[in-house]
Amino acid sequence: MDEYVLSCCSTVDIDADMLDSRGIRWLPFHFELDGVEYPDDFGKSLSYTDFYNAMSNGSSTKTSQVNVDQYLKTFEPILESGMDVLHIAFSSGLSGSANSAQMAAQMLAEQYPDRRVVVVDSLAASSGYGMLVQKAADLRDEGMGLDELAAWLTENRLRVQHWFFSTDLHFYVLGGRISKAAGLVGTALKICPLLNVDSQGKLAPREKIRTKKKAIPRTLEMMQEHAEGGADYQGQVYICHSACPKDAQELAKLVEAAFPKMDGPVRIFSIGTTIGSHTGPGTVALFFWGDERVD
Repeated sequence: MDEYVLSCCSTVDIDADMLDSRGIRWLPFHFELDGVEYPDDFGKSLSYTDFYNAMSNGSSTKTSQVNVDQYLKTFEPILESGMDVLHIAFSSGLSGSANSAQMAAQMLAEQYPDRRVVVVDSLAASSGYGMLVQKAADLRDEGMGLDELAAWLTENRLRVQHWFFSTDLHFYVLGGRISKAAGLVGTALKICPLLNVDSQGKLAPREKIRTKKKAIPRTLEMMQEHAEGGADYQGQVYICHSACPKDAQELAKLVEAAFPKMDGPVRIFSIGTTIGSHTGPGTVALFFWGDERVD
């Protein structure tokens, strides 16, 4: 069997111990809160509660991706140990980190001609990215080699469905995703935009839904429409949220009732500080295996 290490970035938005326990290396993005820099390290350096409270109180945030040097420092010791690397990168539609990983791989290929770093663009984000990485670890543990796994990921990455809504438009306005005027009107009308991640790994607005009360069941309907096997769906389901656990739990209950054959209960996570810097509090996202995402 191929000797290789799986790696990813902290924007997988699952629990760090899920990665550590399976020997998956992860590299942290970084963020600034009121000018102070922290690693996006699954809430270790700054708790999610403190982070989202600070945003709600007007603190400013800024994010930075994993750079080439960070990738080199992570990949090179693995190659020196005689193993290869399969790095599953955060969506190129949302960050340049996949390109940085590829640049590092090319540089290391010259120094270690007998070793390899293979980079796969996940075209995925947040816990959907985490779901893809977890599946990769499953297939690795079943004996799938590096090249076969890289090919499987490339062929199946768009089957990870991402659907999410937000109850707070303030941070979408700050990030330039919607205009100030649209944000004011949307807030007044209690609009909860429903978005997904498209086939290019980019955020795509799909519907404008009035009130959270309607947005939660509408998100469930997206799963009913797109899930692999429909009501007989047997895969895992992840939900993540930014400081709105009750909304996440309400959606989870609806999902578990609608899909009784799914693989275990819904796993609920916090949206990490990198992605949360752009969404702000009030976002809930649903992830599952389904038909291929389209534009």
